[in-house]
Amino acid sequence: MDKNEGMVKVDLSKTPPATLEHMKVMERLNKARVQHLKKVRRKSNILSIGLVTLAVGTYLYSMAAVRQEGFLDDFEEPKLKSDKN
Repeated sequence: MDKNEGMVKVDLSKTPPATLEHMKVMERLNKARVQHLKKVRRKSNILSIGLVTLAVGTYLYSMAAVRQEGFLDDFEEPKLKSDKN
């Protein structure tokens, strides 16, 4: 095949009418299937983006909350009784 040839044209003039009708039905069904798969893929992408955003947001919030906690900053070790000397 040459680069400019592309796909070979098929002569459908000798094809029985029932086969042509079947080809048209299958083409319609395939188009409907492709449209359905596009919708499912779009919804899946939106859901995955939402879940990733939720996970990253939760992580960043928890990191910010831990950074703000200061209860261990003023912690002093208790003195033992034996250290009175």
